[in-house]
Amino acid sequence: MLIVPGCISLPMPFDVRDFPGASAADQASDPRNRGLVAAWIFCVAGMILVMIALGGATRLTGSGLSIMEWAPIMGTLPPLSDAEWHRLFDLYRQIPQYNLVNDGFGLDGFKRIFWLEWIHRFWGRMMGVAFIGPLIWFWATRRLDRPMILRLFGICLLGGMQGFVGWFMVRSGFFAEATTVSPYRLVIHLALAVLLYGALLWTGLSLLPKPAPRLDGTRRGRRLIAAVCALIALTILAGGFVAGLRAGLDYNTFPLMDGRLIPEAYARLDPFLLNLTENIASVQFNHRLLASCTLILAIVAAIRGIQHPDTRRWSIALGLAAIGQYSLGIATLLAVVPPTLGVAHQVGAILLLTAALGLLHRSIADRPAIDS
Repeated sequence: MLIVPGCISLPMPFDVRDFPGASAADQASDPRNRGLVAAWIFCVAGMILVMIALGGATRLTGSGLSIMEWAPIMGTLPPLSDAEWHRLFDLYRQIPQYNLVNDGFGLDGFKRIFWLEWIHRFWGRMMGVAFIGPLIWFWATRRLDRPMILRLFGICLLGGMQGFVGWFMVRSGFFAEATTVSPYRLVIHLALAVLLYGALLWTGLSLLPKPAPRLDGTRRGRRLIAAVCALIALTILAGGFVAGLRAGLDYNTFPLMDGRLIPEAYARLDPFLLNLTENIASVQFNHRLLASCTLILAIVAAIRGIQHPDTRRWSIALGLAAIGQYSLGIATLLAVVPPTLGVAHQVGAILLLTAALGLLHRSIADRPAIDS
């Protein structure tokens, strides 16, 4: 609005933030720029979701150990000659997985597992390009304020760490009599992926237009949603140990395990703490228990949130995602973990976390809380 003394005020046909000389703060606060940055961040988060699905497919098909070299640059290209295929196949035949699981399946069999792992790694490289390239451009054009720059560079470092941990995990399957990767390293790799996805999702949501404050929210309700988020994350990590030990191939009945509510072999390892991560019976029971607690708490949070118009959509999404994910978990178990259902179950866990984080963010954005 242009105001001239003694005259009427006239609307300005431009915004000061449209000028190249506008300050970085003006550029970063422009709703159009915030929306553009948010769209980019959500796209990268979507790529991580695809990456998690590819990782699940790689693990379920036993493809993860097919590439024995760490070549961040040269590994971008697949084998381009018959000699290169044979060289990589010869490397694979040196590890225990080939001798104990895939002995004699030939070059054609090797190619089948190789391509899935190659796509998994290639997608990771593309994620790096999709994040770093736009990040530099947004920074150079001053569409990011200082706190956002620091946050995004921190996420970038986390992504680089995730790539390194992925190789650290793969190497654990090359030694001794191992035919799979270490469950501990697998869970670390999964935890970083979930953390990276959650950080991107939360950052993207923080850039969207914020709702008007309301006074009918409660700290108790927000603590409930936060507890749901924590339970979902814990259940996902417990699922990582189920995947790492291939525990889903045993006790394929529900709700009982070998005819008992608590399996007889639950505490067979000594010391007891080893049962939490190395005992198939304990690991699967704990995952079931955490999933059941998550379902109950998520439904309670969803019912509570549906009562308020501004949290209704996220609440409905949370309730449906919780029921769907729990049902999918049961179906996957009863079917003895076919790859299709196994991947769907892994993706469903991330979608459930998305709904919970979205509801949590919506419930705390610029809103004063009162105790109840």
